[in-house]
Amino acid sequence: MDVMKNFAAGGVGGICTVFIGQPFDTVKVRLQTMPRPLPGQPPIFTGALDCVKQTIAKEGFFALYRGMAAPIVGVAPIFAIFFGGCAVGKRIQGKAPGEELKFTENFIAGGIAGVFTTVVMTPGERIKCILQVQGASMGKEGAVQYKGPIDVVKKLYKEGGIRSIYRGTAATLLRDIPASGAYLSVYELLKKKFGGSEGTLSPGATLAAGGFAGIANWAVCIPADVMKSRLQTAPEGAYPNGIRSVFVEIMRDEGPRGFFKGFVPVMLRAFPANAACFMGLELTLSFFKYLGI
Repeated sequence: MDVMKNFAAGGVGGICTVFIGQPFDTVKVRLQTMPRPLPGQPPIFTGALDCVKQTIAKEGFFALYRGMAAPIVGVAPIFAIFFGGCAVGKRIQGKAPGEELKFTENFIAGGIAGVFTTVVMTPGERIKCILQVQGASMGKEGAVQYKGPIDVVKKLYKEGGIRSIYRGTAATLLRDIPASGAYLSVYELLKKKFGGSEGTLSPGATLAAGGFAGIANWAVCIPADVMKSRLQTAPEGAYPNGIRSVFVEIMRDEGPRGFFKGFVPVMLRAFPANAACFMGLELTLSFFKYLGI
């Protein structure tokens, strides 16, 4: 029963995360994937705020929520797989249920969970990113190639089968293994620090621990996320060697700074999105308690 309650509560928390974080995520992806301007020409977006203004002006406010269906559908299984992966990581390290892990052990357990979530995460991210970048804000006003998530899946499968749907798997692993490790280890560390001797957290402390864990999560994975976004939204054959081709192109054309595009919206999103996640989690668990479940 505890497993089922946490699964359901985690799903609610994940939906809250997507709802709060999606506008920031859309801005991030559009900044990461915008084409390099021609000599003497200004970039499509001068920054995060300019991206928000242009998107709303050309496509309306709800364009910031484009591509949200895919992550919402995937969020419950991703949470289940993540926490299941953490349990596997704990068992691999010889830890009994309920036994406290050290910081490095939590990092390893989170990294293992990141491997497991890639199975669900990669196609969802591919669909989301494709839907986020199409439209007027990318200089293709009126050119809507995909009608929605199902249409994306159909056309990608027709183009290149399952392999096309799972494009960016290596980049997702490169992003999510260290990110998941940082997320779990920092959250557990802060939970212990904030909880004092009793190990319990107030709602405010829970939100703070989750928010700072979210910042740690993204702080370590932005370069890999930039490469993943470029790879997953590029036309077929644009990067023949996958993530290696993306890396070479960014280093050649933009230098190391190119790996940190979208940094501002990512950091603005990290705290409130993860705070919303834990708020949804705790409210759902409290509701179960109220019902006597």
